Amino acid sequence: MPFIVLASTIPLDPRKFQDPSITAKGEARAQVALRSLETLWLNTGTLCNLTCRNCYIESSPKNDRLVYLTAAEASSYLDEIERDRLGTGLIGFTGGEPFMNPELPEMLDDVLSRGFKAIVLTNAMKPMHKVKSALLDLNRRFGRNLTIRVSIDHYAPALHELERGARSWQPTIDGLAWLAANGFDVHVAGRHFSDESEEEVRAGYARLFAGLGIAIDAGNPGTLVLFPEMDPTVDVPEITTACWGILNKAADSVMCASSRMVIKRKGALRPTVVACTLLPYDPQFELGETLAESAGSIHLNHPHCAKFCVLGGAACSQ
Repeated sequence: MPFIVLASTIPLDPRKFQDPSITAKGEARAQVALRSLETLWLNTGTLCNLTCRNCYIESSPKNDRLVYLTAAEASSYLDEIERDRLGTGLIGFTGGEPFMNPELPEMLDDVLSRGFKAIVLTNAMKPMHKVKSALLDLNRRFGRNLTIRVSIDHYAPALHELERGARSWQPTIDGLAWLAANGFDVHVAGRHFSDESEEEVRAGYARLFAGLGIAIDAGNPGTLVLFPEMDPTVDVPEITTACWGILNKAADSVMCASSRMVIKRKGALRPTVVACTLLPYDPQFELGETLAESAGSIHLNHPHCAKFCVLGGAACSQ
């Protein structure tokens, strides 16, 4: 049985990630311009049927800091994309657990009817099963444009349940099997938090999928996405403008070069747009109420920017 890798115990230097433009060492902080809005994420709300150990957005049955987005509110952003010819191809739904939002089927119908592709991030548990008939109808009409990405944190049940809680494994596997049996385009999202190499982790998922008779290519980073673990209290390098050359990485490969996320804060009259899926609570990454207002450059002034996007090389829409 693989074991969990303990994160670095070195605490984050409190001088880091303070100034949006300058690092603690006085160097110019890297920033990322919006190349094009390829993906728009709609956060359906932070309520979830699970309380996961390392949920970056702290979703739970009680966390409603981000309230349910309505179908009408989501539609206004689709209108803006079409009106301003932004060329957006993918609309992503994340939470919380998106299927807890009662208007998700209506939002999906709107997105898919307009010709966008859609992806839903889910734990495939009871909330999804409550809308089976609506999902089957959407898949019948728009299946080629609808992807369901199921979160399975590790191919070993014990490690998955260490993250997601006791008795969370089998309901998720049952949901995954139902989706596959009914012809949905199914992807899986895992986490790379064990001592194994990426190759070993992918091989483990491949065995899981084969045992279930589910045709998911575990070697494909698009159909099995492995996210790095994130802890904003642990030390991580700040990303400077020089880092692009040192790391041989292009700024426009980072998630905020091609995506934004819509959220609605509890008590707010209207939704707002934030830089990415990872930073829904930090006010410095709140960019305005419209997509047009959100089109500026993003300073990488958060540990997640370094750990997840630049050094981890991850993106939610892979």
